Amino acid sequence: MRISIIDVTAERPYQVVVGTGAMEFLPQYLADTRRIAVIHAPVMRDSAARLVRGLDAEVLLIEVPEAELAKTGTTLQRCWDALAAAGFTRTDAIVGLGGGATTDLAGFVAATWLRGVRYISVPTTVLGMVDAAVGGKTGINLEAGKNLVGAFYEPYTVLCDLLFLSHLPEAELRSGLAEVVKAGFIADPAILTIIEDDPAEVLNPRGDVICSLVKRSIAVKAAVVGADLRERTSVGRDLGRELLNYGHTLGHAIEQNENFTWRHGEAVSVGMMFAAELSRRLGHLD
Repeated sequence: MRISIIDVTAERPYQVVVGTGAMEFLPQYLADTRRIAVIHAPVMRDSAARLVRGLDAEVLLIEVPEAELAKTGTTLQRCWDALAAAGFTRTDAIVGLGGGATTDLAGFVAATWLRGVRYISVPTTVLGMVDAAVGGKTGINLEAGKNLVGAFYEPYTVLCDLLFLSHLPEAELRSGLAEVVKAGFIADPAILTIIEDDPAEVLNPRGDVICSLVKRSIAVKAAVVGADLRERTSVGRDLGRELLNYGHTLGHAIEQNENFTWRHGEAVSVGMMFAAELSRRLGHLD
C-alpha cells in the first residue's frame, strides 16, 4: 500500500489517510465501538457491505438518495429515526461513504445525533476527497439555497482510498478536478504545472499523477482549515477559510438555478472563470 498521512491541526486534530488501500485502516479507528451506522448512496451499496466485513460491532446500513438529493431535511429525519430505532448512543459511530453530498449529510447526522458522536468520512470521489470530506463543514440544502443549515464538526479521521477512483466515470473525475485546480490557484501553483504538463494523464484514475494531485490538494485544504475552522470574516488581504470559496459564489447560484442537475465541480469551474473575468474588468488581472 502507498499510504500518506496528512495532519489537520484544528480544534480537534485528526488525520487524513490517503492512498491505495486506505479503507483497510477503518477497523483500528472503530476498535472500541459497539454500533456503527454507514450512511451511503445506492451506488455504494456493495462497497458499504464490504467496508463493514470483519468489524466487531453491530452495523446499520442507511441508504440515502444520490448526490444533492440526499441533502434534505426529510433524509436527515429518516437517518435520525433509523439511529433511534437501533438504539445508538453517544459512544457509537457514524461512517459516511460516498461523494461530497453523502459525506456532508453523514457528517451533519453525526454532529446532531445526541449532540455529537464519532464520525469517520470515507470519500469515494475526487471532489469528496479533496474538498467535502476535509474541513468539518457539514450540512443540508434548503429551497432558499445550498448548505444553509449545517454545523462545523470535525471528523475523527478521513480515509481516502484511491481504489474508489478507478470506478468513477470520466465526467465525475473532471468535476472533482475543478476543486484540485482551485487549490492550485489559491495556494499551490505546482498543481497547475502538473496538470498542464500532461492533461490526459491527469484523467488516469490509477496513475501516480492523480494520486499526487489529491494529496497536494488535501494538504492545501488542511492548512487553510487548520488555521480557520469556522470561517472568520476576512479583512482586506487577510483571508481565512473564505479563500476556499474561490469560484463558489456564482457556482452555488448556478447549482441552485439548475436544480442541482449540474455537478458541483462543473459549476465551480464556471465560477472560477467568472471570477477571473470580473477581476480583469476591475483591473486586478492583466
